[in-house]
Amino acid sequence: MGAPLEFIAAALRRERDRAQLSLSEVAKRAGIAKSTLHQLESGSGNPNIETLWALAVALNVPFSRLVEPPEPPAPRVIRAGEGSSVQAEQADFAGTLLATCPPGARRDIYLMRIGMGGPRKADAHLPGTVEHVILMSGRLRVGPADATVDLDVHDYCSFPGDVPHVYEALAPGTSFTLVMEHR
Repeated sequence: MGAPLEFIAAALRRERDRAQLSLSEVAKRAGIAKSTLHQLESGSGNPNIETLWALAVALNVPFSRLVEPPEPPAPRVIRAGEGSSVQAEQADFAGTLLATCPPGARRDIYLMRIGMGGPRKADAHLPGTVEHVILMSGRLRVGPADATVDLDVHDYCSFPGDVPHVYEALAPGTSFTLVMEHR
């Protein structure tokens, strides 16, 4: 099949949790035994394409979400002054869409301050977490520990928060808006 059992097991658990369905309900919808689904979610089953297809339909997700590990996203940066902006007609007011919220995602928004004195190393968050950073003042180095980027005022960056990552002030008075997206 090509897809590792651990990934399939994690994908099944993640999608069942996202759908807020019990093992029994998903098994019933897919027309498989509850014990089979339990084995698959524990990584000890031997899934075939028909079973995985039925589970994808029962969970209302594309088949690929269960069998193909997603490519780890590279940091996405929108520099200040870049991006598509829309200007208001009756006021000096413009908006630039930086990121949309995918279905089922939850977001927490923080205003962060960071002082000089070395990097702040963050452990990986829950699987599927994405961090969005908009630099408000100073300069900031941010991103996955192996792929950091440097931001200037009003730059935007998104990166996977489910891997070890770093925040480091490169100038005094650094502050940023942080949006934690939980999928």
